[in-house]
Amino acid sequence: QVQLVESGGGLVQAGGSLRLSCAASVRTFGNYAMGWFRQAPGKEREFVAAISRGGGSTYYADSVKGRFTVSRDNAKNTVDLQMNSLKPEDTADYYCAARRSYTNTYSTKGYDSWGQGTSVTVSS
Repeated sequence: QVQLVESGGGLVQAGGSLRLSCAASVRTFGNYAMGWFRQAPGKEREFVAAISRGGGSTYYADSVKGRFTVSRDNAKNTVDLQMNSLKPEDTADYYCAARRSYTNTYSTKGYDSWGQGTSVTVSS
């Protein structure tokens, strides 16, 4: 199992930017596809973005496409989520997740390991 630790959350005004980072403790980080999910109060956890093992393919929820960018550095065992043009509806706890399977990119069911989450609040 992969241990994941997120950082970079905080309070930002609408239109601002934040960069989330996730550090993985595992020898074979390159064997895992990585994803970002978020959960707002009273709502289910939802897919935000994902990146393939080598970083060549990325996937985004329609709600963040064009504003968020996911990237990874396999040498450093990290995956980042750059969030620009933030909106109040982006307010949520953001979770990093690791996936060994080649399916369920967009579903929480596909991911084996989860971080503890980092909180993002966007004020209007």
